[in-house]
Amino acid sequence: MGRFEDILEKEGRLIYRIKGVSMLPMLRQDSDIVVIEQARGKLKKYDVALYRRGPDYVLHRVIRVTDWGYLIRGDNTYALEKVPSDAVIGVLTAFIRGGKTRRVTDPGVRAYAWVWHAIYPLRVFCLKVRRRLGRLARKLGLRRG
Repeated sequence: MGRFEDILEKEGRLIYRIKGVSMLPMLRQDSDIVVIEQARGKLKKYDVALYRRGPDYVLHRVIRVTDWGYLIRGDNTYALEKVPSDAVIGVLTAFIRGGKTRRVTDPGVRAYAWVWHAIYPLRVFCLKVRRRLGRLARKLGLRRG
């Protein structure tokens, strides 16, 4: 397979099996197939952008649109990334799971994006509690390393 940019330029669409866990629970590694199309114009909040980070390609969600680009975060990550507009090479338009195609414009997929973003503060809180409980369990000798 060639560079994603070249495939998008030539074909207008890129279809591949997802790698990585940063977009769980929406996208499942080694299972889901994603459909990426060329990014045309400014992306919108909750779009899933394909961009380059060094030699790697990353597929993460737009959290905020800015004058210079985007604040982006994976659904299964906690750190925001600043991504300039010119680093974005494509946008997720659909994914295929179990032979069924789900478009990002489908009401269920749109609702998922909104809810998953809305509960982000709760997810962060739960992560912090879990980490603190883990440290306490290790101190008390209830859990190793």
